[in-house]
Amino acid sequence: MKSENILVIGGNGKTGRRVAKNLTQLGHNVRVVGRKTNPAFDWENTNTYNAALKDMDRAYIVYYPDLAVPGSRDAITTLTKKALEAGLEKVVLLSGKGETEAEACEDIVANTGLNYTLVRASWFNQNFSEGAFLDFVLDGVVALPMPEVEIPFVDADDIADVVSKVLVDDSYNGQTITVTGPQKRTFKEVVAIMAEAREKHIQFVPISIDEFKEGMRQAGLPDSYVWLFGYLFQEVLGNPDNQEVSNDVAKVLGRPAKDFETYAKQTAATGVWNAEVVEH
Repeated sequence: MKSENILVIGGNGKTGRRVAKNLTQLGHNVRVVGRKTNPAFDWENTNTYNAALKDMDRAYIVYYPDLAVPGSRDAITTLTKKALEAGLEKVVLLSGKGETEAEACEDIVANTGLNYTLVRASWFNQNFSEGAFLDFVLDGVVALPMPEVEIPFVDADDIADVVSKVLVDDSYNGQTITVTGPQKRTFKEVVAIMAEAREKHIQFVPISIDEFKEGMRQAGLPDSYVWLFGYLFQEVLGNPDNQEVSNDVAKVLGRPAKDFETYAKQTAATGVWNAEVVEH
């Protein structure tokens, strides 16, 4: 396999840094870009796109904060157009399972003339250890809406391993890969699994969407984030398509997807759940 020059947009995020590590270990030349890198990349500043794409063969695209937000379609359209002009061979887009707005961005990528693979992901396990819900776990009270919904939580390691493979393997060109965990879990179930792994009680408290949004506002989060999480709960988790388990991780990697119990045990062993909540 020849060494490729690969751009990783969002290379400091949950999947991006894992993908960058994988590709570097495979001997590829990886360029990780973000607002503070050189060259810099800012989704809101299209003038940064050309320098990031220069001399690259392939790219992993993660739109921040989510393909559902206004402006994502225009940004993806501009980026993929510039990628084609820059001579890239292929792009892989991280998309959301069951997100109508994300699927509109998928269509843009699919119609650019670039080789591409789409990777649709379910909700990440790492939301509880590297993301929005970590403080809830540390505080011992996880208060979330939609308690009845069963979610096939997927591990960021599995997403990254799939992305790393399909990005350099052209047999996946034109395909949509759906990555989920091996089984569905409710929030109450995953909280119990984390409590057992952590060996410390965690209470799950079901709340309404409105209560959750108000809690985010009181925490000082911007309105755009309040809207986004409201959308992700109401539109995405409430979508029956998002509750289906896929076997694509096993098909691509030749091994089972990581289950939530394994994630919880591995995460507990790192000590990240032993920290104390810092009051802001």
